[in-house]
Amino acid sequence: MTNLPETMLALILKHDGFSGRMDGPHIADAAEYIALETLPVPTPTAGQVLIKLRAASVNPSDLHFIKGEYGQPRVKGAAAGFEGCGDVVAGVDKLISKRVAFVAASAGAWAEYVIADAMTSIPLRSDISDEDGAAQIVNPLTAMAMVDIASKAGDSFVISAATSQLGKLMIGLAKDMGLNAIALVRRENAIAPLLAMGAAAVIVTTANSFRSDFETASRTLKPRVFLDSVCDQTSETVFTLMPNAARWVCYGKLSSEAPVLTQMGQFTFMGKQIEGFWLTNWMRNTPPAEQMRVIGEVQARFVDGRWKTDISARLKLNEVVDGLADALKLPDGKVIITP
Repeated sequence: MTNLPETMLALILKHDGFSGRMDGPHIADAAEYIALETLPVPTPTAGQVLIKLRAASVNPSDLHFIKGEYGQPRVKGAAAGFEGCGDVVAGVDKLISKRVAFVAASAGAWAEYVIADAMTSIPLRSDISDEDGAAQIVNPLTAMAMVDIASKAGDSFVISAATSQLGKLMIGLAKDMGLNAIALVRRENAIAPLLAMGAAAVIVTTANSFRSDFETASRTLKPRVFLDSVCDQTSETVFTLMPNAARWVCYGKLSSEAPVLTQMGQFTFMGKQIEGFWLTNWMRNTPPAEQMRVIGEVQARFVDGRWKTDISARLKLNEVVDGLADALKLPDGKVIITP
């Protein structure tokens, strides 16, 4: 670790553990959860690398985490943030000097230097931008894994929050695979762009005709899988209108509303199921060779333009505490953090 500074700027967590709440990935004031502080530059242990940050992305999982709503506890005083890209400056020899996409070890991507496991640090092609590199893992691998789940159940599936970065990745992937994606959105002005992107149908959940519109799409396309990041009462309604053997795959919680199950008989007589998806488990359980195949496909899609990272705002580390809440209000894009 020669020629490295002793300290760095980092956005640290202000609270420990879990909050016991599930309000969704929405914040009114980032200062309630994080603060900009100076920390010692960390030292990698066996199997780890130290990465000098180029860019980090802000995902819903990051917001759940800083609020104490995620599946792992916060550590007060540790750096926040999960995903980004940067240059390896110490640690496992074969990765030193390589630009990599990474998932931080536990957390820490919102800092000038980040510790990551070498196994989850992915060398990036030179023709991938830093901003695409900062969003190479969480959304793209989730999209690939979940569309694969859907494809094994039939040729149609449903996506909620379809204007999100992940939703758009899945719609593009579905089109390329010859699958019918039924996109759920909240705004009518999202219909035309998603149809142009390849969605088979776009349903506005806030419209008076929502129920009949979805019934028509479900009856015509017969989707068997619902990939849902919202998980509210509207989601439950969608699930009840889907055909026999439908699966409700919950991978996020954008809504603070707790849905009530209204059609319990469907589980018995229609063979329906509710399940969860967490990318961490997919990465733990998928053979390395298959992971590398998927990673190669992800990078190829970004390079040739089939996928891209839509950016709604860019913030420097020293702008995040004051600016994150407003940046998150901007629609249809990702917030990127740079040193």
